[in-house]
Amino acid sequence: MLNLILIIIGAILLTFAIVWLIDKYLPSKVKPVIVIALWALIILLGYLTFDSVYGEIKFNQLKVKRYSAAIEKLKDIRDSELAYREVNGKFTKSYDTLIKFIENGQFTIIERRDSSVVDEERTKAYGGVEMFKDIVITDTIGYVPVKDSLFKSSNRYKTMMDVPNAKPGTKFTLNAGELTDGDNKIPVFEAFVKKDDLLFDQPKDLVSKEKEVLSVEGVNGDALRVGSMDEVKTVGNWPKTYGNNE
Repeated sequence: MLNLILIIIGAILLTFAIVWLIDKYLPSKVKPVIVIALWALIILLGYLTFDSVYGEIKFNQLKVKRYSAAIEKLKDIRDSELAYREVNGKFTKSYDTLIKFIENGQFTIIERRDSSVVDEERTKAYGGVEMFKDIVITDTIGYVPVKDSLFKSSNRYKTMMDVPNAKPGTKFTLNAGELTDGDNKIPVFEAFVKKDDLLFDQPKDLVSKEKEVLSVEGVNGDALRVGSMDEVKTVGNWPKTYGNNE
């Protein structure tokens, strides 16, 4: 884009120089036609320069708007997945399963309190002198519906898989599985949408440039995503300028 703008500006300056030379050296009979044509060329090149700059500004404004709307959906998916893991010990790659869980699942409210009991082994070792050990007693005191905790009276979870303002019918791809760390199996998930689908109606050169972004202030890579199937993380790949990422 910068190279194109520099070329157009150079062409405009060159045209100005040609107009000046024509006005100075050409016969007066042919001057008007040529000068008018060159001024028309200057105006055209000026418009192309403005359109190139303003076109990129409009693209960036639209990109931020679409990313922001998609990120809100990704946050809902992440919150739902984390709640599902808390209750079930794993993530799910099924939106239907996730929706049913939100509608029917419950969080267990647990109360923990410190206490102490006789440590029989130490008591025996000390010849019958009572020795005590500290313990934590866990009591279940109630349950809270998942939906009330996450979404209250909103039903937006029913459409959290639909990508707003994207190519018609586009949904966030949802994956879930496990990573192996020694003898441990660690649950992981990811949800993402390709930038090509989110910016489907924008100039191809600007979309290609956006897919190659590597910046702390931008959304890196070819997709907007949260979570990962390759490492243990539940954050998104968007910068802090788009809001909370945890």
